[in-house]
Amino acid sequence: MSRAAVFGTGSWGTAFAAVLADAGTPVTMWGRRDEVVEQVNAGVNEAYLPELRLPDTVRATTDPAEATDGADVVVLAVPSQTLRENLTAWASVLPGDAAVVSLMKGVELGTTKRMSEVVAEVGRVDPERVAVVSGPNLAREIAAKQPAASVVASSSTAVAERVAAACAAPYFRPYTTTDVVGTEIAGAVKNVIALAVGMAEGLGMGDNSKASIITRGLAETTRLGTAVGGDAVTFAGLAGVGDLIATCMSPLSRNHSFGVRLGQGMAVDEVVALTRQTAEGVKSCTSIVELARKHDVDVPIIEQVDAMIRHGRTSQEVVTALLSRPRKAETE
Repeated sequence: MSRAAVFGTGSWGTAFAAVLADAGTPVTMWGRRDEVVEQVNAGVNEAYLPELRLPDTVRATTDPAEATDGADVVVLAVPSQTLRENLTAWASVLPGDAAVVSLMKGVELGTTKRMSEVVAEVGRVDPERVAVVSGPNLAREIAAKQPAASVVASSSTAVAERVAAACAAPYFRPYTTTDVVGTEIAGAVKNVIALAVGMAEGLGMGDNSKASIITRGLAETTRLGTAVGGDAVTFAGLAGVGDLIATCMSPLSRNHSFGVRLGQGMAVDEVVALTRQTAEGVKSCTSIVELARKHDVDVPIIEQVDAMIRHGRTSQEVVTALLSRPRKAETE
């Protein structure tokens, strides 16, 4: 029987720990704060998912070595831009034969590396032992045990299948793929597109506008993903269009909700102060633009979101800039 360690006690880390436990995989979570660890050991995470009663086979600790003791699956669920710093401290306790799973959806600022690349580099993990889980998986719905599917991506089919077996709960269906690149690009870019959709909603726009942004956002995602080595098929699947729809349309999505507030006229700093949670699209939009420019890929929606986040461009200026672009063939 597998045993898992989950690093991170936020919403998705906690929900995924419950998925693993419900699939028959005992879990030890690592948390930074004593009070959260104590709550988890009492069967609940009041700070993030107070409605979820955790299975008895989930416990927590503040000791990274204790968390990984005996684990053959190690799950990383921290904000993407903190991964490098955290892994520097955790690398020495990662078991040499464990599958290391990324739940993070971002591109690292400064290096434009995907999360699996950071895991391999900083954690000193063979890339074949790295897996990525991604799909339409809103944490609160997963916590409520509503049926959902996801993708486990690894360059090693055996590792992907091991992770899938560890998280195949009655309400959570994992599929496998070897397209790590496409899965990660889809997961990172959809957060930025969700910000744009949220902005449109905040401006009072309807479903036509939002559907147009989602569809053209998918085109940008696919262009960038295939340019860096992803498989086009991935973007039509759960990690691509599936995750994109869920993140862009649900009020449970942090990125969507963040975008709504921007569209209503709030400044970025104001929204951050109000929500006090990480919207990965805000953190990663700049690095995704840099990655696109490295590969000479046109990503106008992502560029406009980045201009708003970094340079204070207004929502209406973003709309005007996108609608005034030269016309072209849809599939160009």
